[in-house]
Amino acid sequence: MREVKILPASALGHEFVPAEFLPEGQDEDYLRNMEITNRAATWRHLRSDEIEDLVNNRVRCNNWDTVYVSDPFTPHLVKNSEFSGLVRIGRLEDVVLEHHELKTPVGITNSLIIACDIGDNVAIHNVRYLSHFVIGSNAMLLNIDEMNTTNHAKFGNGIIKDGESEEVRIWLDLMNEAGGRAVVPFDGMIAADAYIWAKHRNDDVLQERLKQITQDQFDSRRGFFGVVGDGAVVKNSRIIKDVKIGPACYIKGANKLKNLTINSSDDEPTQIGEGVEMVNGIVGFGSHVFYGCKAVRFVMGNNTNLKYGARLIHSFLGDNSTISCCEILNNLIFPAHEQHHNNSFLIAALVMGQSNIAAGATVGSNHNSRAADGEIQAGRGFWPGLCTTLKHSSRFASFVLLAKGDYPAELNIPLPFSLLSNDLSNNQLLVMPAYWWNYNMFALARNTWKYNTRDRRKTKTQHIEFNALAPDTTEEILRALRLLEIWTATAYLSKQDQQSDKDEETLARLGRQLLRGSAEQTTDLEILGEGMENSRRRVVIGKVWRGYKAYREMLHYYAVTNLLDYLRDHPQATAASLNESLAGPREQPWVNLGGQITLSSDVDALKADIKSGKLNSWLEIHREFDRLWTAYPLAKQHHAYTVLLKMLETEALTEDQWNTALDEAVRIQRYICDQVYLTRKKDYENRFRRATFDNESEMESVLGTVEGNSFVKHVRSETSAFLQLVESLRPRW
Repeated sequence: MREVKILPASALGHEFVPAEFLPEGQDEDYLRNMEITNRAATWRHLRSDEIEDLVNNRVRCNNWDTVYVSDPFTPHLVKNSEFSGLVRIGRLEDVVLEHHELKTPVGITNSLIIACDIGDNVAIHNVRYLSHFVIGSNAMLLNIDEMNTTNHAKFGNGIIKDGESEEVRIWLDLMNEAGGRAVVPFDGMIAADAYIWAKHRNDDVLQERLKQITQDQFDSRRGFFGVVGDGAVVKNSRIIKDVKIGPACYIKGANKLKNLTINSSDDEPTQIGEGVEMVNGIVGFGSHVFYGCKAVRFVMGNNTNLKYGARLIHSFLGDNSTISCCEILNNLIFPAHEQHHNNSFLIAALVMGQSNIAAGATVGSNHNSRAADGEIQAGRGFWPGLCTTLKHSSRFASFVLLAKGDYPAELNIPLPFSLLSNDLSNNQLLVMPAYWWNYNMFALARNTWKYNTRDRRKTKTQHIEFNALAPDTTEEILRALRLLEIWTATAYLSKQDQQSDKDEETLARLGRQLLRGSAEQTTDLEILGEGMENSRRRVVIGKVWRGYKAYREMLHYYAVTNLLDYLRDHPQATAASLNESLAGPREQPWVNLGGQITLSSDVDALKADIKSGKLNSWLEIHREFDRLWTAYPLAKQHHAYTVLLKMLETEALTEDQWNTALDEAVRIQRYICDQVYLTRKKDYENRFRRATFDNESEMESVLGTVEGNSFVKHVRSETSAFLQLVESLRPRW
């Protein structure tokens, strides 16, 4: 069928909305007029002398009665242009706008303007086609091929307009390439929204309610205009179609922007740069997209970055994340994700934030099924090292580090803070529990500080727990302790040529006895993990005694630091009163809800409220997230109290136990401080690192000293403050 139609000249700028979609008694401009009622009193018709000046300036219009202006209006600022349809222009004064040292006069030159509302003192130069846009005041539009809005524009939201079929709705195929976890994108979507929608796929009522809530959040009527916000700058770009551009946004050299909402504000300006192509998506506040990036069917959170040819497709990218060069396909990525290298891939994965994908990592590109329907789920802190390849379907606990290697089979790693190594020489998988705590404290301790520092969001709809030790990770540690106990007991009995067909509780009790004894009791044991790799290879658990001890230290530190926070925040409380104020069973499990740590029971209650109609909008759902976040500190402190009781194997704290717990926490804090220094010091003492410098002085000039390292100083200051806090609260029993 021929796509090009021949229409009468009068159609240009008119018949924007088909007649069948106009309410009775309304014209095609009724929605546009509703949006800008505050400007109606300022517009007037052109005077005859102004029309004459415009004609002399080679300005054309087929009906001057449809052109309105505001005072002051300076005709000589409008040249070599054409107006069609209803065009309304704000104040036009003989002034110059400046942006990044680019100065351009206010006015309209060499442009075709079709049915637009233009704010005060706007610069529109060399815009070959500008149709059905509302342009904010002091905006700059320079050298643009096409800016157009259709009557059915959705601005990146996955809705359908009046008269459209369900087939045109935009979906994002998150976490799975086969589309079984698809969600509808919308402006304001956060990682928690996407997670609830994509994860609970077996709840048909919930799925239908979320779809309806999203549809109801936006107006389905046809005829809304595109928007360029106040102070926005769009220059040297090609095609911009069905786009809302927020205030102070800066777009330069984009190839194609279609069906988008680009959130931006004076406090959080968004920038889009050269060669960028973005279609069907939402861009968050304060984001940056530069240098040939491609994004199709996506949501980018606030303070996110795409750089250097990155490709983001069918994915949600959480707040505070940066993607450079690589390919991201069918993913749900929680906040604070880093991926910087051209030869890395992340495909069909749920990555729960605070993550880093190294060069050469191909996460999820190896399918282990006859269809592309596998998944990878990685807890927060996930870090696959250089040239790592993983197969679908795999699952990793929080803060798992994978050493360089081609992992040949699916993995299920339940030990948090561990290091994985593919031992090819012995054809086995090596797992070292609590690796971060024992061997790289600098990186682990820096984690919380780093992500808090990088959080430059002003709009913080998505709440984020940055602390590595939180209820979710401590529950993982508790499960890991039991696994290590069982596996150690099994290895011990095997070495003694005894049957290990005892029940789990008996094995755990024996393993606990061995691991809490001296290291020599387990030195000669080969402890094997179970159910961790889909192969016949051995999975060897390394340095188990030390890992077990580290896990217990981490639990103790988590518990005491949170209880100290409780005492600090409740001046009338005493340590003895913890037995009453925080009493109760340990609540579990906990869910990472897009970065916000929440009880699973609270998520169940949230889903029930959505299904029942108690929560009828995303705004109401987000308010519930806010309520849970407000209650989170106390919930975490209660959890910490129950963890401490479990560690001490008691039902209530005594004064002696509390003082001993404080002493142990002080020891651990000093250990953290020392290890931060020592693990960083290794870098400075590496003789190969020194090889590129002629002497110590040159090295210090380039790298500084470990004593002068800002984070080492920060931890020492934190340690001093912690010791003071302990001593100030110790008497409160």
